[in-house]
Amino acid sequence: MEYFSLLELPEDIKALVFERVSRNSILDLFCVRESSKWMKALADRRRVYNFFDVLSVPWDLDMPSQFLKTCYEEGNPSTIYLKGAQFFFYWCFKEEGFYLLKQAADAGYERAVYLHAITRVIFWSDGEYMSRIPRESVARMGKLVRSVKWGGGLWHCNEFREKKEAFESSYLPWFYNCKCGNLIERAWNCLWQIDVSKDDSMYNRCFYIKELGCFFRDFLPVTLFRDTSRW
Repeated sequence: MEYFSLLELPEDIKALVFERVSRNSILDLFCVRESSKWMKALADRRRVYNFFDVLSVPWDLDMPSQFLKTCYEEGNPSTIYLKGAQFFFYWCFKEEGFYLLKQAADAGYERAVYLHAITRVIFWSDGEYMSRIPRESVARMGKLVRSVKWGGGLWHCNEFREKKEAFESSYLPWFYNCKCGNLIERAWNCLWQIDVSKDDSMYNRCFYIKELGCFFRDFLPVTLFRDTSRW
């Protein structure tokens, strides 16, 4: 991209260029933003930071905290989600965290749509939102949410661990005793094998038990080195 050519464009077109760049890649946005003081000033205008997913960036990229704060202040759904997940699942600020997750979900951010729905199931036994998501989308979005490993080793709040223990004692036996989905025989029944124990023909109830099990096993509230309370 020839950055100098942007100087000749009308203001509304300049803003549109930055929006499209930010949708495409956070690295492209960094490149454009740092090319000159004028470009930095233009990139710092409202709405530029709304469109990209900060969780799509490799975890080892040194993303400045001020940049994340700016994204959050501009209403970027991925940073709202990030803060909501940390507030709810790590600090157990349930009211504030759940509000943020719902805000990001209402903005259409897929990770938040899933996390908001499964949080309702786990903490309030409310499956209404999860039932609205097609089964194939639940599986895809669940893998997306669980794949983020920023801050590996971060502890969950006590209530989450209690819910996990209750799930293991109440639902895992039911899952493994049900013969749907071509059950693969295992020597023991535990969360570590739940995602490879049945094929896609399993009953809906077993599918959702499996989804909850994978979530309890793999989900991290991320951001060990990102203190979102400072935003």
